[in-house]
Amino acid sequence: MRFITCCLALVGAMTMTPAVAQNADIGKQLYGQYCASCHGEGGSGDGPMAEYLTVKPSDLTGLAAANDGKYPMLDVIHIIDGRTGVRAHGGPMPVFGEVFTEGSGTGSYADVLVTRGRVLSLATYIESLQP
Repeated sequence: MRFITCCLALVGAMTMTPAVAQNADIGKQLYGQYCASCHGEGGSGDGPMAEYLTVKPSDLTGLAAANDGKYPMLDVIHIIDGRTGVRAHGGPMPVFGEVFTEGSGTGSYADVLVTRGRVLSLATYIESLQP
């Protein structure tokens, strides 16, 4: 009986995770706080800091159009989490990388899930900027 109770609790927790992992409101908040100053509120690369950068920020609204109409979700995730470098950011993307890795600091699996949830939420929000 105890095993069944544990399994039900685990299933319950897992069913709540996807809603948090891909929350558009969280993605929009993260975008507004960390990306919009360069990429612009609408993602077209015209944020208030854009004029001060040596490399113009990408127009995030054209990502799908540049990829035969398909939003390159995995590529965007890799840019956000730093697996693919972006020259304009002077190194791993994003400059605010610590924001996406905040957690208990123990390196636990829960921290990994929080980080991935933030990155996925941000990438999902950027997908919503596609025309």
